[in-house]
Amino acid sequence: MRKPRYAVAAMAAAAALTLSACGGGDEASDDTGSEAASDSIRIGIKFDQPGLGFDEGGEYSGFDVDVAKYVAAELGYEEDQIEFVEAPSANRENLLSTGEVDMIFATYSITDERKETVDFAGPYFVAGQDLLVRADDEEITGPEALTGKNLCSVAGSTSAARINEEFGADANLVEQPGYAECVSLMGGGQIDAVTTDDIILAGLASQEANAGNFKVVGNPFSEENYGVGLPKGSDMCEDINAAIVQMIDDGAWEDAIMANTEGADYSYNEELNPPEPDACA
Repeated sequence: MRKPRYAVAAMAAAAALTLSACGGGDEASDDTGSEAASDSIRIGIKFDQPGLGFDEGGEYSGFDVDVAKYVAAELGYEEDQIEFVEAPSANRENLLSTGEVDMIFATYSITDERKETVDFAGPYFVAGQDLLVRADDEEITGPEALTGKNLCSVAGSTSAARINEEFGADANLVEQPGYAECVSLMGGGQIDAVTTDDIILAGLASQEANAGNFKVVGNPFSEENYGVGLPKGSDMCEDINAAIVQMIDDGAWEDAIMANTEGADYSYNEELNPPEPDACA
């Protein structure tokens, strides 16, 4: 299998450690462990986003996971060399700066503020804030139609408040610990709509227990460029961008989206997708 620049560098580092261990007496066992670690890759994902990054008892699924596996393969790593690490939104920059992960695929929007502390490859997908409603709801067609409705989002998120502030709606904002709780309340009739990025909503709707019950409105009103988070100064950006372009060109990107949103009545924004990765700085 091809060993691009990053994998070759890792193997060279491992070889150096092995040579050092030959004259190191008791240190040999420690270096052997380092050699094994250098031949794997640690990738940060979400563990609680069905359809994107989801931990099902140690089995990981979702679009982010599929893109991560494809990119890792192009970098020279077999699946059994990938260690998936949970990367909650609040910890992503810290995980990269401390070296606890090598890269992150976790609905990680590229922003100028984040670029001050981390690098990005990609984007590999452009999402937009949208609404999830009951499948038979014909009334809610966009943020302006939410006046008087119960709108749910995750505590601490600005997504729900944005609808009132920017679109002049007067929705009753309801906060929950996670989007799954929002969807559960909507199933019980206590919530009229849930809001966050469209592909996250599609992932929730495509869960077996929810399939056919909800739909993504399909009227996105923001632009979120999902990038691959990298440590500042990383030399992997160009190889990752090349892998993303290949995944799009050979159809694996499209297949991954369809497989992970099946049953959600969802179509991605074709004006913005598939995206063209930005030039690496």
